[in-house]
Amino acid sequence: MSSDKFRHTTVTAVAIANMVGTGVFTSLGFQLLDIRSGFALLMLWAIGGLAALCGAMTYAELGAALPRNGGEYNFLSRIYHPAAGFVSGWVSATVGFAGPVALAAMTFSAYAMTALPEGGNTLLEKFLAAAVLILLTIVHASNRKNSGEVQLIFTVLKVAVIVLFCLGVIFVTEEPQAVSFLPLTEDGALMTSGTYAVALIYVSYAYTGWNAATYLSSEVENPQRNLPWILMIGTLVVMTLYVALNFAFLYAAPMEAMAGEVEVGFVAAEFAFGEVGGRFTGLVLALLLISTVSAMTLAGPRVIQVIGEDFPALRFLGRTNKHGVPATAIYIQSSIAMLFIWSSTFESVLVFAGFVLALNSFATVTGVFVLRWKQPDLPRPYKTFLYPLPPLIYLTLTGWTLYFVLTTRPVEGLVGLGIIVSGLVVYFFSSRKS
Repeated sequence: MSSDKFRHTTVTAVAIANMVGTGVFTSLGFQLLDIRSGFALLMLWAIGGLAALCGAMTYAELGAALPRNGGEYNFLSRIYHPAAGFVSGWVSATVGFAGPVALAAMTFSAYAMTALPEGGNTLLEKFLAAAVLILLTIVHASNRKNSGEVQLIFTVLKVAVIVLFCLGVIFVTEEPQAVSFLPLTEDGALMTSGTYAVALIYVSYAYTGWNAATYLSSEVENPQRNLPWILMIGTLVVMTLYVALNFAFLYAAPMEAMAGEVEVGFVAAEFAFGEVGGRFTGLVLALLLISTVSAMTLAGPRVIQVIGEDFPALRFLGRTNKHGVPATAIYIQSSIAMLFIWSSTFESVLVFAGFVLALNSFATVTGVFVLRWKQPDLPRPYKTFLYPLPPLIYLTLTGWTLYFVLTTRPVEGLVGLGIIVSGLVVYFFSSRKS
């Protein structure tokens, strides 16, 4: 294999690890504040998985037709206008990856603290989150061999441990919770409410990362052939893991005990395995979250890199080291993530990042219709299966959640829109200077 390419297995690991992390290990606690139906809760993860799969099928067409690093930055620049791509890249650089990196590091430290008898303290949590971010930044800013091997190992371990955790909960729990996973009469009204739509933003955030492979398109072996399979296989694996994991949480622990809690995995493990087993499981889950921080530290800076390559005024962003790794971009993204770790609350970053990322992918999925209209003769090694159904399903579900976030959580929504406006301002001055 060429030293300037990642194997398809490594990139699939990046996609899986980008998804499996902060969202699935924390979202249920926030969802339980308003939703207490086992069926409706599991359907959240099934619906979110369906949306992610439809998005992945659409991105697969775009990635095969327009193979270049940068994800949405590359797609929107070539489909709409360079300004649209720049704003997308700006969003990814400032919030889209830095925010989730910070959340994953914060979740890692929160779970790690559960292993301590006294639970630790807030300052120690922040220091631990910062330490794991610094360590992984150094690894990924070195060379592809170190970067790819670390990512693959941690992702395989993560999937294996989640499967073992789910099986362990089902077979070890002596008194499972009396929660019904069959639909109830009132579930219909609940699942069409604004409350349910906002809960879906947590789920959509948990699935964020199904598009991670497109950020490494130029570094994938034979991207036209491999990229569609990477996107769809990664999403299907994660969808299965998510439904199983949330079933295990609800099976083991009372809803009241998990409501409002960040470390729902630790709470469920305590009920299933006892106090000692719960602390050990909390530590293991913390170690799994390292791969999430790792995956986003690997994928996200490629967006910053291509912005530097395309805009002479921002050329410094595209610098690479002697191994061709965008070390400068990696350091910049990690620095922004560090600011989030030390300055923001967990839930506000989660809703804010989820809203902005969903808006970004909404514009990109819409682009498949625009690209087919504007460039019907463009070679498409892969075409979206059952087109136009998958992009329409994705746009409907995502548009519904975006609307309700804006109406019920206007602060986070407006801040997200403010980030987009600031990106347009930076584009204007950068393009003029260039």
